[in-house]
Amino acid sequence: MADDGGRVAADPAVLSGGSATARLVADFDWAATSLGPIVGWPPGRRATVQLILHSPVPIVTLWGEEGIMIYNDAYSGFAGGRHPRLFGSRVREGWPEVAEFNDHVMRIGLAGGTLAYRDQELVLHRSGQPEQVWMNLDYSPIIGEAGEPVGVIAVVVETTQKVLAERRQRDTAAALASLNRELEQRVAERTAERDRVWRNSRDLIVVLRADGTFTAVSPAWTEILGHDPEEVVGRHFLDFVLPEDAARTQAGLESAAAQQDLTRFENRYRHRDGSARWISWNTAAEGAVIYAYGRDITAEKQRAEALERAEDQLRQAQKMEAVGQLTGGIAHDFNNLLTGIIGSLEMIGTRIAQGRIGDLPRYTLAARGAANRAAALTHRLLAFSRRQTLEPKLTDANQLVAGMADLIRRTMGPAVVVEVVAAAGLWPSMVDRNQLENALLNLSINARDAMPDGGRLTIETANRWLDTRTAVTHGLAPGQYISLCVSDTGVGMTPEVAARAFDPFFTTKPTGLGTGLGLSMIHGFARQSGGQARIYSEPGRGTMICLYLPRHLGEAPAEEPAEAAGRLPPAPAATGGTVLVVDDEPTVRMLVTEVLGELGFATIEAADGPAGLAILQSPVRIDLLISDVGLPGGMNGRQVADAARELRPGLKVLFITGYAENAVLSHGHLDPGMHVMTKPFPTAALAERVQAILAG
Repeated sequence: MADDGGRVAADPAVLSGGSATARLVADFDWAATSLGPIVGWPPGRRATVQLILHSPVPIVTLWGEEGIMIYNDAYSGFAGGRHPRLFGSRVREGWPEVAEFNDHVMRIGLAGGTLAYRDQELVLHRSGQPEQVWMNLDYSPIIGEAGEPVGVIAVVVETTQKVLAERRQRDTAAALASLNRELEQRVAERTAERDRVWRNSRDLIVVLRADGTFTAVSPAWTEILGHDPEEVVGRHFLDFVLPEDAARTQAGLESAAAQQDLTRFENRYRHRDGSARWISWNTAAEGAVIYAYGRDITAEKQRAEALERAEDQLRQAQKMEAVGQLTGGIAHDFNNLLTGIIGSLEMIGTRIAQGRIGDLPRYTLAARGAANRAAALTHRLLAFSRRQTLEPKLTDANQLVAGMADLIRRTMGPAVVVEVVAAAGLWPSMVDRNQLENALLNLSINARDAMPDGGRLTIETANRWLDTRTAVTHGLAPGQYISLCVSDTGVGMTPEVAARAFDPFFTTKPTGLGTGLGLSMIHGFARQSGGQARIYSEPGRGTMICLYLPRHLGEAPAEEPAEAAGRLPPAPAATGGTVLVVDDEPTVRMLVTEVLGELGFATIEAADGPAGLAILQSPVRIDLLISDVGLPGGMNGRQVADAARELRPGLKVLFITGYAENAVLSHGHLDPGMHVMTKPFPTAALAERVQAILAG
């Protein structure tokens, strides 16, 4: 009984067992093959198919001269990617890459013969790629009702893994045998081989005693560090290590001697020419002897330092771009402040001429107030723009925002309302304050640019406790964070623009108005600080960018007290001291000498560096040098002070400068006895500082 396709819908006996291939037999259109519909199959064929469908061994039957393929579930696994296309196909078409092999099998099998192969190697394309396989193959004829062969039955057992394992085992055994054969020869050659490695190694190879004395060093020492091995053997390693690295290297040696091998331990050795070389060491100890090899990584260190300098220059350039954005608002504010100062001074002159001296305190107070506001603005701008080493510090973001608020308001202009929402009890965070200031200013400038017709800028801080699910959505680890968010009511961003906003060099601003680095560097700063930066934006409704920074479990730093301004301290008893004042601004010299005169000091003035140096070269007594840093005449204040110290060792120096304080630093520090004050400063502060320096 069959359906229109010759299938066995009414005769399930052939298909008992319900396997996957049994269902294929039922569904296949056998009428389209030389086998004809299942209902017409002879009993022998049915029995053979029933047998293989129940077998757990991979079996395939090849029927007729075409080799029509019927197989079981186990063989379908062997067929790989060619199953189920193989089912019902001619064997030559199903396995074209081994057609000749199968032609031979069919000839022998249909002639009544048998074949058996063990670990037969073939190349099959089971998954579309050539694959080398090994198999055990057993072929027998299928005898039909007439007693003649009507097909071939093949038992196919893949042995690829076994063959490969045996090969590996043979290869390993052969390698071991070869190694054993070579051992005696190697023992004889060991000394010569070691000497060749010793002589030819480009890395340092050294042997030390546990006390740090070299007992042997390779010739590479001469190439890398300039000394002949004979100059090194018998000497202590501290004779060659830079003093700054001595304690750390001694600790490393003690660890190595205690069988705690060092890996990539880096320190600096002194070359014979006096320069430093970075060496990366690995050690192994045997008893009281330490074996070490070291690689010269000086060039790598120099490249890393160059990259760090380039990154620092990039950060500074990005900061200067932000400073450039400030200049318009700053100039406007300075003009207002200068108007108040100049106007007050003019009114003082007018009132003195009129004899109305009772009004003078009002004008002096107004002038001093405007000057103090200008000084605060200048100090803030200098502090923001100066180049300095990145240094995470315990930071109260509320204090930082409060300190930046006035600068941001001036930058935004009158069309933008600035609102600060500071969270009470905000947690501290360990971040680089200058980078955080830079990030805040750049976010504010971006927000301003997004509101060409004005709007509202909101700066908000908050404590955030992120659970696991929220942290994952923010790209953070669960825990406690602070958030610093800058939002605007501007044009907003499309999802596509927001997705790329943190990409380096991506910008939507016209050419020349943006580098595309601002948000990228802000994102990098947040990630380096252990946090994250997120954008929330909608076209036409504005943008909010939030920095999430980890909470630091510690106290927030107190704000530094402002310098006190007031009357000059009482003048001391006549000291007879003499102060040399070097400044190219006559007004500044006049004020400084007036203050010093009130304190009882004699003063000598010089308008530039060479004039000041000429006085220092004279026999006149000088107890203190007060000098500006930026001076005309070819010598700056630092050079004058250094020359003065050569002429008068121990001379006390006070720099007064309109630049940031680190403008006078030498290699990051001031020499003993040197001090610095930044202009402008209250006269009382100058008086107190001079008294403290001379009393010290």
